[in-house]
Amino acid sequence: GVGAMTWSPLACGIISGKYGNGVPESSRAALKCYQWLKEKIISEEGRKQQVKLKDLSPIAERLGCTLPQLAVAWCLRNEGVSSVLLGSSNPEQLIENLGAIQASAGRGGISTAVLPKMTSHIVNEIDNILGNKPYSKKDYRS
Repeated sequence: GVGAMTWSPLACGIISGKYGNGVPESSRAALKCYQWLKEKIISEEGRKQQVKLKDLSPIAERLGCTLPQLAVAWCLRNEGVSSVLLGSSNPEQLIENLGAIQASAGRGGISTAVLPKMTSHIVNEIDNILGNKPYSKKDYRS
């Protein structure tokens, strides 16, 4: 009977893809106060995360969405999540993230909301790539 409110569903921008080739000078991770984020990105674990993002890209393409939209929809699809806190640096990022739950005119035309496309098959595919599936009471009792 407890729900979670998730924050940073894009992992401080890591899921946006901006760190795929290192840490850009203009990014948050380049700021001195975010040294912890830079270290996370360039670590061995960070490199493994980048590989997982590349593995998730075909799923996002099949669903006609971006990786950030897929991440937000994945969070919302989790039965233990009550709400997702979004942060954005500009209006375009907010509009893109909201595409997870509503149809919008995005890159390349009209796209439909991602959340209704998150079937159990798609979620299982994502969970297998991520290797971090949350356990629910149902999992423990079965």
